[in-house]
Amino acid sequence: MKTIKVMTVFGTRPEAIKMAPLALELARRPEFETICCVTAQHREMLDSVLDIFHLKPDYDLNIMEPRQTLSTITAKCLGGMDQVLEKARPDLVLVHGDTSTTFAGALAAFYHKIPVGHVEAGLRTYDKWSPYPEEMNRKLVGSIADLHFCPTPSNRDNLAQENITKGVFLTGNTVIDALQTTVVKDFSFSEKTLNNLDYVNQKVILLTCHRRENYGQPMTDIMTALRRVADAFPETELVYPVHLSPVVQEAAHKYLDNHPRIHLIAPLAVDEMHNLMARCHMVMTDSGGLQEEAPALGKPVLVLRRETERPEAVEAGTVRLAGVEEETIFHMASQLLSDPVEYNKMAHAANPYGDGQACRRIADAIAWHFGLRDMPPETFSA
Repeated sequence: MKTIKVMTVFGTRPEAIKMAPLALELARRPEFETICCVTAQHREMLDSVLDIFHLKPDYDLNIMEPRQTLSTITAKCLGGMDQVLEKARPDLVLVHGDTSTTFAGALAAFYHKIPVGHVEAGLRTYDKWSPYPEEMNRKLVGSIADLHFCPTPSNRDNLAQENITKGVFLTGNTVIDALQTTVVKDFSFSEKTLNNLDYVNQKVILLTCHRRENYGQPMTDIMTALRRVADAFPETELVYPVHLSPVVQEAAHKYLDNHPRIHLIAPLAVDEMHNLMARCHMVMTDSGGLQEEAPALGKPVLVLRRETERPEAVEAGTVRLAGVEEETIFHMASQLLSDPVEYNKMAHAANPYGDGQACRRIADAIAWHFGLRDMPPETFSA
């Protein structure tokens, strides 16, 4: 049987969470020869995901350095990928989403005239500065890619507006596939604080906040609003796995330290984060992935950003845009904590992001594209 050599390239924790189940799906199929290349744009957080999914990279660029800049990340990724592609010579390079690794990996493949598949294609805010630098990364990759795997119909429509209509597949999001592996009923956390929380009688709020565009006054407003929420609602416990960025660490400890019901903890492994999400009351985040993961677990999400490239979640009612201003954030969180009708409206809304079969559809699409399958993959329907 003819085999297709497929290389998956990723470098951050969010990418790894969404690419790991796809890498495993491809590896179990005899028609594919799989290669895994990591850039380690985020070293520690990436490694924890690789361990959980039992993935061993074939190539590890190990580019992370203290206080790295976007320029150094991109340059080191591009240089490292140049050598890897020269040696491995894959038939297809798969990149994910919108990181600097994603852009550099796609660009390196283009320079070597190797086809590119873009997983989680078509997300847009149409503001190149927000999220920064992700919006331009994904647009540039969209121009390079030959295959585009879109989680939702609106993502596909975004590409059509840019005259990208060939090689486009509607698959759902691979993160829903990942949840099927990581969330278990009798989970024990390595962080003692999490095992001691009362998830039944207390309302546990899971917080993440780390985006570059929120540095400065937006982050100050977000942190101030969150402390007000904890003060106003004694039945709440706020858990914040604090990003390793020195800027984020400084802000978190400045505004949220020394509160009995605010728990600043180290970043969590993916299985710990998913199981905490499954047990929490609601999520407040500026992350992209949590906007997809939490609704699959029936958890309302308040997005701590001015806009979201996931408008289908807003339309479905699983996500609300809270912005970055203190009063608005406090008001919207207070409503979900005090109004059961509003809470249930979000908790029981249908998740538009997938059914846990995205990886199968992507693998089928690749096989069809290379002539190893007679029929195109089925189209995801929410």
